[in-house]
Amino acid sequence: MTIRAKGSTRDDVLSRPAIRSPIEAAEAARQRRDDPAHRIEAERRRGRGAVTNPTGRYEPAQREGFADGWSLDEELPPLPTEVIVEKPRTIITRNDSPDILFEKSINPYRGCEHGCSYCFARPTHAYQGLSSGLDFETKIFAKPNAAELLEKELRAGGYQPTAIALGANTDPYQPVERRFRITRAILDVLHRANHPVAVVTKSALVLRDMDILGPMAARQLARVAVSVTTLDPKLARRMEPRAASPAKRLDTIRRLAEAGIPVTVLVAPIVPAINDHEIEAILKACAAAGAQEAGYVLLRLPHDLKDLMRDWLLEHYPDKLKHVFSLLQEARGGKDYDATWGVRQSGIGPYAWMIGRRFETAAERLGLNRRSMRLRTDLFRPPARETGQLSLF
Repeated sequence: MTIRAKGSTRDDVLSRPAIRSPIEAAEAARQRRDDPAHRIEAERRRGRGAVTNPTGRYEPAQREGFADGWSLDEELPPLPTEVIVEKPRTIITRNDSPDILFEKSINPYRGCEHGCSYCFARPTHAYQGLSSGLDFETKIFAKPNAAELLEKELRAGGYQPTAIALGANTDPYQPVERRFRITRAILDVLHRANHPVAVVTKSALVLRDMDILGPMAARQLARVAVSVTTLDPKLARRMEPRAASPAKRLDTIRRLAEAGIPVTVLVAPIVPAINDHEIEAILKACAAAGAQEAGYVLLRLPHDLKDLMRDWLLEHYPDKLKHVFSLLQEARGGKDYDATWGVRQSGIGPYAWMIGRRFETAAERLGLNRRSMRLRTDLFRPPARETGQLSLF
């Protein structure tokens, strides 16, 4: 079997009907699973989240498999993680979405080795000419000059400090951070400038940087949000194969809280019929560990992520595929996804309303969200320029 390229005359993601019947969608998922151009053998993708590697939506050609008379018996090696060094010109991303709580964010990496099957950032890999599937978790772009760029941008005239979200798109503490230490370098710059930061992660590696986050938190300059999707280690391994285990995340919350660092738990995403029954249990465990605030997000499926999620469900929970998407479509106005501001995070309709009320009731009962620590901006001082001269004092 050989893979060859064929011309692509249209964007399959943008031009396909917005609504497909559950039967049509499930059949399409089975066809993708059986297509040798997209299918990766289970042994090669062991420890990975996505089960396919479809053509990126901006690629000029599509892959197709065909029989060429050759059959190789040897096994191919497991998919390695490849890190590509990226040198951007700026590092702070501005946000003007009215339903997002931050105006600025920094993402030290593109792609994420955690391999979460549901990650809403997967479709961004298409901008690199890569797949949202296995490419997203095996081809990681690192930005080693991030701290240098950040110092430059913080020194710019007219800069107004507001809290920077670190890891709003991909996890700043994913496995490659152990090697590159880009996130730590960014925190060091923010610490020296007394600049507020809000970290979002599902990794225990954040504990490495408590020596920076602790003193910042004491001045109301830092807080950490830990994503806890499930308490079931088997489900976590399937959904988030290279992320910290649920027990490790609870321990991370506990240790951060004991160090005086405010912690928020994110029950995100809530996947209908997969982990929605765990909302109360997750909140209870995280509150007991020391979390002070909580939030949730209903599963978001922009662009080709909807098909990747179908592929994942067909692989792991084939009997639930139709039910999951039936509930999602009920919460998304009949579509797989609705990107409308204000409803994309929580959805609409009876199912979405029930999820919201369950979350609010449990959070109130556990004493979560009773107070919110606002990060200070009045302590900010632009980083000093390196002059190369010795100080006289």
